[in-house]
Amino acid sequence: MQQNRKSSFQYIFTIFIVSVLMFFLGLYFGQRGYSVNLVNNPPKIEILNKRPISSEVDFSLFWEVWDEVNASHLERPLDPEKLLYGAISGMVDAIGDPYTSFLPPELNESVNASLDGKYEGIGAELGFREDQLIIVAPFEGSPAIKSGVRAGDKIIKINGEMTVGLSITEAVAKIRGAAGTEVVLTLQRGDATSFDISIVRGVITVDSVTWEYKGDGIAYIRVSRFGGSTNAEWSKAVEEITVQVPQLDSVVLDLRGNPGGYLQSAVYLAEEFLNKKVVVIEQFPDGNEITLKADRVGKFEKLPKIIILLDGGSASASEILASALKDNLDTVTIVGTTSFGKGTIQDVREFKEDGSALHVSIAKWLTPNKEWVHKKGIEPDVLVEVSDEDLANELDPQLDRALELAK
Repeated sequence: MQQNRKSSFQYIFTIFIVSVLMFFLGLYFGQRGYSVNLVNNPPKIEILNKRPISSEVDFSLFWEVWDEVNASHLERPLDPEKLLYGAISGMVDAIGDPYTSFLPPELNESVNASLDGKYEGIGAELGFREDQLIIVAPFEGSPAIKSGVRAGDKIIKINGEMTVGLSITEAVAKIRGAAGTEVVLTLQRGDATSFDISIVRGVITVDSVTWEYKGDGIAYIRVSRFGGSTNAEWSKAVEEITVQVPQLDSVVLDLRGNPGGYLQSAVYLAEEFLNKKVVVIEQFPDGNEITLKADRVGKFEKLPKIIILLDGGSASASEILASALKDNLDTVTIVGTTSFGKGTIQDVREFKEDGSALHVSIAKWLTPNKEWVHKKGIEPDVLVEVSDEDLANELDPQLDRALELAK
């Protein structure tokens, strides 16, 4: 979950991170009198030596290793920028939180593009389940889905390389690539034997909100992610529904395979159904809480029935929206399978100097009833599973059941 609002916490954390990096570089280059000349020969960077503020950590080993690899590696001279990004990534990965990560410029650009709905890759969201890299959700119409990838598949290898020890950031970087190129994933489905799938990467363009009238006063709305354009797409869909379906009785809200995105976007969509009610509670490490409430008048506030579709690929912002409606309204029924269970909020700090970014978990999010769904997920009211036979025959028993309940 990403916050797109400023906070004093973010400011303080940013100052801390910049100070640490300035210290690292200042200590090394100041002591040695080096200057760094990066790609395309931008102006040289000169950093004054700074003494460590704390003596609790001795960084001499870091610089000894830096010196040794630069002096001895057979492929020297080494790229100092690559070493720097690698060192920062290693520091962040050492926290042990798969959702806290450092993104070098190229990967950050790719991640932002995916939230905006256009990038080159296989079209799938990755996550972790008990330290195992998995497919959280393949996107509709993507190369991943067309190749047979399913939500919940374990990723054992990427192009023959074991995924053990890889962060999500590193895995994404290995899987994404230019359209038309191929990547081979070794997957495991359940406890079955692993198998290889070759996927030709493509240009992934996905509208985040689509809708369809299903008759009997039922509007079916599909939300595939919570990105930068989702609020506008949602408002457009709602306006079309109110015009084209004058007697609206029910909404089927499909959040299956939606891996999440911006927290504020989930709040915006929830406001369509709730009036001045609690949407989500942010709980910080110091015990402080921030309660976010619906603060606009929505057009779906008095619907007789709301059916929400969830599955194991529904995560983060999807779970915020689903739990907000379920906890506040007695007209909501959840259909499908248990959701993914991601209950943390990430703040994003983009470094304009080079385009890199830091995603850091800053808080838990709680449902309006103050439950934490992390690693547990949201259980459906009506359990409906999709079998291999259903998939082979392009059947959707979950949607069929939702439409029955909506009548």
